[in-house]
Amino acid sequence: MSHYHQIQAQLKNTQYTWLVTGCAGFIGSNLLEALLLLNQRVVGLDNFSTGYQKNLDEVQETVSSEQWLNFKFIKGDICQLEDCQQATQGVDYILHQAALGSVPRSIADPITTNASNITGFLNMLVAAKEANVKTFVYAASSSTYGDHPALPKLEDNIGNPLSPYAVTKYVNELYASVFKRTYDLDCIGLRYFNVFGKRQDPEGAYAAVIPKWTASMYNQEDVFVNGDGETSRDFCFIENAVQANILAAMANDKGKNQVYNVAVGDRTTLNILFDSLKVALAENGVIVDKPPVYRDFRAGDVRHSQADISKANTLLGYEPEYRIQQGITKAMKWYVSHL
Repeated sequence: MSHYHQIQAQLKNTQYTWLVTGCAGFIGSNLLEALLLLNQRVVGLDNFSTGYQKNLDEVQETVSSEQWLNFKFIKGDICQLEDCQQATQGVDYILHQAALGSVPRSIADPITTNASNITGFLNMLVAAKEANVKTFVYAASSSTYGDHPALPKLEDNIGNPLSPYAVTKYVNELYASVFKRTYDLDCIGLRYFNVFGKRQDPEGAYAAVIPKWTASMYNQEDVFVNGDGETSRDFCFIENAVQANILAAMANDKGKNQVYNVAVGDRTTLNILFDSLKVALAENGVIVDKPPVYRDFRAGDVRHSQADISKANTLLGYEPEYRIQQGITKAMKWYVSHL
């Protein structure tokens, strides 16, 4: 039995109270679902700026009525300290996912990104400290590696940030470290690498590549590739990210107050990704004939990204259960049924 399965078994017999910020969003709603299925009590905080009520409705359909009664939703904003303080009362563990994602969004509007990702993050740290939570786990980002050229990415080796978004995520790590030294608040940062899966929004200017391309291909629309298609990413299926969050919250002292890569340790080019999505759609009865349309590289994007996940494996017991192809196969059933 893996360490993660041991933790899951343990949680089914011990009930804690968790706060998931951004609970109506993509990653947050998947965390909510996983925790409720483990019979945990969950407080959810969201202002629906990038999350949706339909995501919460889908979670409710997935869990039992008894498990759903363990969920308390607060409509609120992390940019308001009072909302954060209300949400953290009586909470054991915090999984802080609320943020404004997207490099292009941050370049277009750095002030709003800063307000959510830095001011909102600081509010959550202050509320967590006041509530004496056991562990504060937060969504960090692979964008923190910036222009550092080495592959695979090691947690201690970062370069210069390439976007306002990357700056905000690096500042989160600095604040978390200071709150440990100054207030003894245990924090763990999870540097996500291109997480994908069910309930990821395919709409809007800042949609992630997998749901956006899947929706375009499903609707027989053009798929636009930024650059020559040889840009590569370490795509991480959502259930791997859920595993990392739960393991981080339950980490021993040696595993706390660290930053970890959350990925698979693979590298997939955009050209290969296009072909993989095309095959997965065909398996679900959708035939795609259009080739991709290539255009200029996008500002703020790094050329290649691949994680070294040995630190998370050693200190958290993290073992990703899904590689990209398995994740796409599983996610595609959801995408096709919801498009």
